[in-house]
Amino acid sequence: MLHVMGILNVTPDSFSDGGRFNGRDLALRQALQMVADGAHYIDVGGESTRPGAAAVSVQEELDRVIPVLELIAAESPVALSVDTCKAAVMREAIKVGVRMVNDVKALRDDGALAAVAESDKVQVCLMHMQGEPRTMQQQPSYDDVVAEVGAFLAQRVSACEQAGIARERIFLDPGFGFGKSVGHNYQLLRQLEQLQSLGLPLLIGLSRKSMLGAVIDRPVNERLAASIAAATIAAMKGAHIVRVHDVRETVDAMRIVSATIAGEGI
Repeated sequence: MLHVMGILNVTPDSFSDGGRFNGRDLALRQALQMVADGAHYIDVGGESTRPGAAAVSVQEELDRVIPVLELIAAESPVALSVDTCKAAVMREAIKVGVRMVNDVKALRDDGALAAVAESDKVQVCLMHMQGEPRTMQQQPSYDDVVAEVGAFLAQRVSACEQAGIARERIFLDPGFGFGKSVGHNYQLLRQLEQLQSLGLPLLIGLSRKSMLGAVIDRPVNERLAASIAAATIAAMKGAHIVRVHDVRETVDAMRIVSATIAGEGI
């Protein structure tokens, strides 16, 4: 079953929707609209990871994220995800009842592994990133991007298992746009099915990213068609969850993909 994860950035500076939903009422309204549009998960993030973005303190991220998660949880049974690399934010979000911790650093920051291991139910998405968010796009380099991403993810899965996190709780994200050139990104997308050899479900985020803009030469707010094309390719190559800004349109596309994979109408 293909799932769609709706992106909800409660930040002033995210690359696509920064500042649009950083009021609690606006964030709740957007979340409920995405649920109505068919989202299976809502992924709430309180710190931008775009290149050059300013760092956010633990308390500021908590103040942004936790009240929004609480509001959504009170209004909808949708599965919630928290997009964070901070252990303290993970712990508080797990108390609210998030289904998934989505960590761009793959639980490498202090205390992150333990924070997820303390819960026996929460899922975790481990993402590959070369370098750090602020500097990751400064001349990324690989000998074999697909093999190196796969090796990194396998190592992080092993670290999770050693910390007591069961394999069935783990999702993998190759990290499109995180420490990768345009060419690296398209090599990854073309060979995405190779990551299925790791035996874990893939969560893929391509929505509105610069790798799309580099090909179609359109600004962020004009990348809907390209985003749907990329999500469709990823789904046909084995993605289990696609993480997107435009939920309604992507849900329609994923229904067509599911019907195609099944070989029958749904």
